[in-house]
Amino acid sequence: MDDPFEKEHIEMCKVELQAHGAGAAAAKINAYLKELDDVHLNIAFTGESGSGKSTCVNAFRGLDNTDERAAPTGYKETTMEVHSYPHPNFPNVTLWDLPGIGTDNFPADKYLQHVGFERFDFFIIVSADRFRENDVMVAKAIRDMKKKFYFVRSKIDQDIGL
Repeated sequence: MDDPFEKEHIEMCKVELQAHGAGAAAAKINAYLKELDDVHLNIAFTGESGSGKSTCVNAFRGLDNTDERAAPTGYKETTMEVHSYPHPNFPNVTLWDLPGIGTDNFPADKYLQHVGFERFDFFIIVSADRFRENDVMVAKAIRDMKKKFYFVRSKIDQDIGL
């Protein structure tokens, strides 16, 4: 619990409990939980073209790539613009399928600005094999924005012959 916002709310609930009793503290907690329900989370999937970003978006949504609601997938550059997909179970979560970084259409030096990187809250950097220079550049940019990310290694089944 490193979030000062959470610590602040816990302290406010303690004060409310001591000053006004359990009912007032419960009301304060319910108000805080309502605030959390109103928080929107924008998760961006980024990585090089063909790394499996769209397939990851589909998996997060519980969809097979052949489902008509699925993000389009392919072996060549498929995602040509930023697309949003709602999470089926969490209405405040939006998954964003970004174009591949480092292609002729999306050169690395202009990628962050072109896709509007700062508008996303959290990032999943997808790589189909070893992490490359573009992945490191993206990770550093995310870190500089003081945001969080995960690296995801995709297509491992192809490497181990499944």
